[in-house]
Amino acid sequence: MKHPNKAVVMGTNYYIGLAIVRNLGRNGVHVVSVNHSGKNMYGKSKYVKENLIGPDFKVDPKGYLNFLIDYAKKQDHKPVLYPTADPYAEFMDNYFYELKEYYLFPMHKKGLLTDLMDKYKLMDFTEKYGVKTPELIYSKEENLIERVIDEIGFPCILKPLDSSSFVDQYREKAFTILNEDMLREKVEICHKDNMEVFVQRIIPGPETNCYCYDAYMNQDGKIVQYTTAHKIRQWPNFFGASTYTTQKWLPRVHEMSKPFLEAIGFRGFVEIELKEDEDTGVIYLIEVNVRFINFTELLCQVGLETPYLTYREMCGETIEEKAIDYDTNIRWRYLYEDIAAIKNYKRTGKLSAEEIRAQNNDPTVVRTVGSTWAVDDPIPGIVFAFNAIVKRIKRYLRIK
Repeated sequence: MKHPNKAVVMGTNYYIGLAIVRNLGRNGVHVVSVNHSGKNMYGKSKYVKENLIGPDFKVDPKGYLNFLIDYAKKQDHKPVLYPTADPYAEFMDNYFYELKEYYLFPMHKKGLLTDLMDKYKLMDFTEKYGVKTPELIYSKEENLIERVIDEIGFPCILKPLDSSSFVDQYREKAFTILNEDMLREKVEICHKDNMEVFVQRIIPGPETNCYCYDAYMNQDGKIVQYTTAHKIRQWPNFFGASTYTTQKWLPRVHEMSKPFLEAIGFRGFVEIELKEDEDTGVIYLIEVNVRFINFTELLCQVGLETPYLTYREMCGETIEEKAIDYDTNIRWRYLYEDIAAIKNYKRTGKLSAEEIRAQNNDPTVVRTVGSTWAVDDPIPGIVFAFNAIVKRIKRYLRIK
């Protein structure tokens, strides 16, 4: 049997998990999904061989841990474990030693995943290795208002330490703060909700100044496969997740990111998000993603199969060196949220209809990869489209 180890994917009710499942399944890996609910907006991929329903890891983390361990104990070979969102990566970090006994995953030491997700602890790494990050101030610092005025200025953004909880609570990834009164109001709301937040300087420049460095780091701590990407649109606008992204080779991003990642001792797939200041040309590190990303399907299509690379190395293979250090002219689009992004760009005047058409009709693009639809695995795309239509009809009827 070529792939005796199973792959256990935590969370497949979102398109990130779907991309992981498809990449592994297309390579002949036995894929197991673990969710806490049978309700799935994306339907079941044909590549999922076992669909498990376990405890909600946010409500009962110990129960979820025991569920995973009990499953692994029944297998002939250690399964490979995959996080599809920050809370899953944090869960793996919290129960690092317990999970390492029964599962395979790249990270070799406890704590690094959580430290890199923490914006304050991340600064310890960036300062040590000379990488620039936008200035930030913790919301509970003394003289917050005065410090923001003196050190950051308006407009600025109010961002969470825990992005997942913030989005669940407010349906936004960050608050744009225009003045003192708004800062006081939003900070008070967040503190009332026990939300840990900080104020950060906005790096001037459009979405197209946002870049990504995507790499696989082997067990020796060396980057063996990598490429770069260029954001075109995102939702929410300016501080959200990619909705339309192209693979594009950006040498400056590679030269800045590679030594930093190798210095901090990461293992496995990692992504750095960056933004170039349109006034100074300085590139700032915005955040480090320690789990698989929303355009995983794009990476797989250009030849950087990050889920399968993880599986191969965890099962004992040596990963060959490979650089996508050229433009493939392949793009990725999450149509559902991209429609909302486009509407808001036009509403706020940040992009005109002509500019959006030019982005969409770029003659250099050879193909665009979707987040959900796939000819070889159509059910998730059909189910998602049906649910999206029903949701829109319900919203229309409520308005009426």
